[in-house]
Amino acid sequence: MSWQKVKLGQFLKNRKGRYKPKDPAIQGLKRIEKIDFSGTIYLSDKVSNTDMILVKKGDLVISGINVEKGAMNIYQGEEDVVATIHYSSYEFDEKQIDIDFLTNFLKSLEFKKALKEQVPGGIKTEIKPKHILPLEVEIPTDIEEQRKVVKKLNENNSIIEDVSSELTHQLDLIKQLRQAFLREAMQGKLLTPVTSSGVEKQETGHDLLAKIKAEKAQLIAEKKLKKEKELPPITNDEIPFEIPEHWAWCRLGEISNFISGTNFNSSDFKKGEGVKCIKITNAGVGELIETDDVLPYNFIEKYSNYIVYQGDLILALTRPYIAEGLKISKCNNVYNNSLLNQRVALIRNYPAISNEYIYKYLRSDYVLNKYKSMFEGKGQQPNLKKEDVTELLFPLPPLHEQEQIVAKLAELMAFCDGLEQSIKESQGYNEKLLQQVLREALQPQ
Repeated sequence: MSWQKVKLGQFLKNRKGRYKPKDPAIQGLKRIEKIDFSGTIYLSDKVSNTDMILVKKGDLVISGINVEKGAMNIYQGEEDVVATIHYSSYEFDEKQIDIDFLTNFLKSLEFKKALKEQVPGGIKTEIKPKHILPLEVEIPTDIEEQRKVVKKLNENNSIIEDVSSELTHQLDLIKQLRQAFLREAMQGKLLTPVTSSGVEKQETGHDLLAKIKAEKAQLIAEKKLKKEKELPPITNDEIPFEIPEHWAWCRLGEISNFISGTNFNSSDFKKGEGVKCIKITNAGVGELIETDDVLPYNFIEKYSNYIVYQGDLILALTRPYIAEGLKISKCNNVYNNSLLNQRVALIRNYPAISNEYIYKYLRSDYVLNKYKSMFEGKGQQPNLKKEDVTELLFPLPPLHEQEQIVAKLAELMAFCDGLEQSIKESQGYNEKLLQQVLREALQPQ
């Protein structure tokens, strides 16, 4: 097999033309919103204020920002589309290059190496046609030989992709396993069975609920807590699943306090020293996302009703969930004594309630799916109201059982973590194998 070193510009031709967003020539055309790392092209009707390029059927489309991660593909649609100038599109000479050979090459480490060596700034540069077209690559001179390379690659890739698909499936099974453990925990199925006489000697969930209600009433009488609107009684039709007889169904607002944040002016925030503030941008799934925005120190006294303490649960009120789950996190020591901004809320439990138990319940699919069904078809930015949280049904066991459940879940989740880590390592090996197959196929020997 004979190989030759050529510039990509020998068989690729940049599609010329740059259009203003309101140019009549591109009106009504869909826009490429993104190309993911697997090469899937997503179209959108959303308007962009950025200048555009034209893309026709059969064009090679490359993301200038993420090309080295695989964000490129052949556009196969029948209708012309546009893309922002962060993309580039190319016609190619079918007599000189097999496009499948080229797209495989663009996914290889050899291509990344060429970018790093031949482009000023390397892969950190936004890749433009002026960077792509002069790149020198080695390819078989005979297009039939290129196709033979592609055929062999496809055979090997098919095996690797089957393994990749299986590993992805296993990760999904682990996610389901985590939720199965949470589901069983909230139904009392992870507890060691006790005799009825054993239960009678210990506090029940009903006793605990009565104690918290009495404590709340005392605090209200002493004017240490503001009296709030009565929560609606629980009906039998609302009960979602069975729990042990000595547990109690209650509403989350009966065993915790809900505090939504206040509105700070954007001009109040600064960088450097000051009081940390938890904003909607900090709200994550499981962990708070750290930022360096702070408020003046004297705001602590002025906004004392909105102080957040370590252990408080932080819940996003705007767009409260994403694919990974409900956006709820435990306040860590970094944000202890911080202030709470608008569009987020804190949930603070009573001492007789395990903070971790509430947290695990709110991480369950039961809660996530309840909110999803509540907001279905109501737009892209759902907003939780106070009553959406305080009226949430909650299965309440006595404190010693809450602690048992939390300890058992920690053990089971650690087991899931180990399985997940093992699978992710296998994914890494599989990706290395894919690159090795590409490297060997695309080298002239």
